[in-house]
Amino acid sequence: MSKAPEQNGVLAQNRKARHSYQILETLEAGIVLAGTEVKSIRNRELSIEEAFAAENKGELFLHNLHVRAYSHGNIHNHEPVRIRKLLLHKQEIRKIGARISQQGLTLVPLDVHLRRGKIKVLLGLAKGKNVSDKRESLKKKDADMDARRAMRDANR
Repeated sequence: MSKAPEQNGVLAQNRKARHSYQILETLEAGIVLAGTEVKSIRNRELSIEEAFAAENKGELFLHNLHVRAYSHGNIHNHEPVRIRKLLLHKQEIRKIGARISQQGLTLVPLDVHLRRGKIKVLLGLAKGKNVSDKRESLKKKDADMDARRAMRDANR
């Protein structure tokens, strides 16, 4: 059985996003869901690894978010992969849409979490990393780990 999520708990994370992209800005958005989708997401039966957000006619939509069909659902169960609308203020959508189109950035979901009982998506305005940038961040991460390890061992 899956563990029941806490009130403000993270339900799913996109761990590849921070490796593949440089996150410039983050924002939180609501998401329009069907009833069985909410139950599946609360059971942590979703994948956001391949998901991305795109603007269309002044609205933001989340593509490729996979939410497994609810196990106790009936004939009105939802489609596992469908386009879901994101809920943001119009001025936020306009600002983000302009940055995406002008600067060649993309919107990737970083995590799906609960906030006061509502399911929210944390989106990152991201710029893709090339191979050398990825190697650079891995080297920096290893150096930080070595420094922390040395500090911990020095304190003993």
